[in-house]
Amino acid sequence: MRKFVIIILSFMMITGLSACDTVDINNPEVPQQPENTEDDNEEDDSEESMKLKITVDSAVFTATLQDNATTTAFKKLLPMTISMTEHAGNEKYYSLPNSLPTNSFNPGTIQNGDLMLYGSQTLVLFYKSFSTSYSYTRLGKVDDATGLASALGSGSVTVTFEAE
Repeated sequence: MRKFVIIILSFMMITGLSACDTVDINNPEVPQQPENTEDDNEEDDSEESMKLKITVDSAVFTATLQDNATTTAFKKLLPMTISMTEHAGNEKYYSLPNSLPTNSFNPGTIQNGDLMLYGSQTLVLFYKSFSTSYSYTRLGKVDDATGLASALGSGSVTVTFEAE
């Protein structure tokens, strides 16, 4: 009986394998994935989710987010309205309630409109360019930072971040 079961299983495996795609060793082409159609919006949705709307009072700015683990975790917090604190005359910051993944580096120069994470919990929106020796994880950058400094002002300010 045991031999019969082994023969049956072997036969099933052989016939099952013949139904699978095979690759010619002499011509190892990788099967092509079907192209996206216009109705397939999965790629479009991910591209759209890479945009961030930043609202300060009546001023609205759009930022482009990086594609990394930090922004993936950050986007899960959205939408959020926070009170950002002034620091050093060039940035606003907010301490997030939880840590985000980091991949920090020293950019050398901070640009007006950079959106960064300092450490693992401090969200920073820069409104002036300057040289730095500190390390940050890049979240994104405001697409057009014209008027960002005047919108953020010189003290604490309420800022809304939301996926666009």
